[in-house]
Amino acid sequence: MHRSCAWLLSLVLLYSAEVWAEPATATVSAAQTIQVLTWWQSSGEHKAVDVLSERLTQENIIWHDVVIPSGGVGAGIVLKSRVLAGTAPDMAQLKGPLIGEWFELGLIDEFKPLAGAAPNNASGKWDKSFFPTVQELVRSNGHLVAVPLGVHRMNMIFYNRKVFDRLGLRAPESWDEFTAVATRLQKEGIIPLAQSTEPWQLASLFEALLLSESSPEFYRRALVKKDPSAFSDSRFARALTRLRLLKKFMSAPVKELNWSDATRLVATGDAGMIVMGDFAKGELNAWGYTTDVNFGCVAVPNTGNYHIYNVDTLVMLKKGGASPELADRIAQLMVSPNVQADYNIAKGSVSVLKNADQTRMDSCARSSWKVFSHGSAVQVPSLAHDMATDGISKDAIIAEIVHFFADDSIKVEQTQHRLGAITRSLPKPR
Repeated sequence: MHRSCAWLLSLVLLYSAEVWAEPATATVSAAQTIQVLTWWQSSGEHKAVDVLSERLTQENIIWHDVVIPSGGVGAGIVLKSRVLAGTAPDMAQLKGPLIGEWFELGLIDEFKPLAGAAPNNASGKWDKSFFPTVQELVRSNGHLVAVPLGVHRMNMIFYNRKVFDRLGLRAPESWDEFTAVATRLQKEGIIPLAQSTEPWQLASLFEALLLSESSPEFYRRALVKKDPSAFSDSRFARALTRLRLLKKFMSAPVKELNWSDATRLVATGDAGMIVMGDFAKGELNAWGYTTDVNFGCVAVPNTGNYHIYNVDTLVMLKKGGASPELADRIAQLMVSPNVQADYNIAKGSVSVLKNADQTRMDSCARSSWKVFSHGSAVQVPSLAHDMATDGISKDAIIAEIVHFFADDSIKVEQTQHRLGAITRSLPKPR
């Protein structure tokens, strides 16, 4: 083709492309984009985000995901730096006591229209459809300041069902049964208990052991109220002792693994069990493993009637660009029954709604939802997941637990004494 003809054809094609692109451009410009900062990066978490994103897309709202590569550990730092730099996202993950603190500092917005709105033409306020504990979490001084997505249960053991069936093993419901199962797995060359040295994962295991060796009331006394005398109690000593006893059933040495890789050890049969929040179930399902077929779940011994909770919540940043109307549309969608069901199936968690459809839950989810529905007397907030106390206190307590786990020469009494001394200087809950 002659060069001048080729040039003319290119010009025509370019013009045509611009003309035909006009309707699409207009459509995209009409859509509203919401930038959301999260630390979700695993397979199950991506599936859960896809549920929210796809539903918002139907309403012409584009979910733009901003993921923190380091996970939840560095998310708070990144979020603070962006707020200070004037580049705050529209929405972000924020959990537990931090929600109220950020609202009081004027950093997050209230969902004003929702505070008096009634879902499905029911009487009462919008959040009355949530479990009472969830209602408290998303309110600060009477203001509705967060949107709840789901409730995770942390005191769970997930086990490889096919390995257990092949060896004729049952899911352990007592520590004696756990020891017998773990000993058999070890003889078969299988790591009995998958575990990582990551601080939050050790803390997650320890808080389950503390609940197992005590009660919800004592757990709250130690990890929520930070009563110094609780750390010298024999129940706290038993939890530390149990942590050290379990170490012999872990890999030698215990390595630092992210939680997804630790969970995969159970999926492949390299490990028999893992103590992990039920986001592990969402991950296993995302990999194609089926609940009650490839794997099963049971509560950590002595905690079957209790629930260590971790509630996923999103807040709207004041310095973000989203309008109050857009924020409320998003919030209403996220807590609608269908979205709640689909999201929590993917995430491994359970709905925040009191009237959730249990027929769509698997056995692990039904167990979690039923126990949580029994109310605050059986519920305790997860220390490892920022639900129990402020960040300074959490980090100080976890550091001592990690130190104790890493150094077998440290006596139980020494760690108890140090924690008691430390908590005397930590901020007390208001």
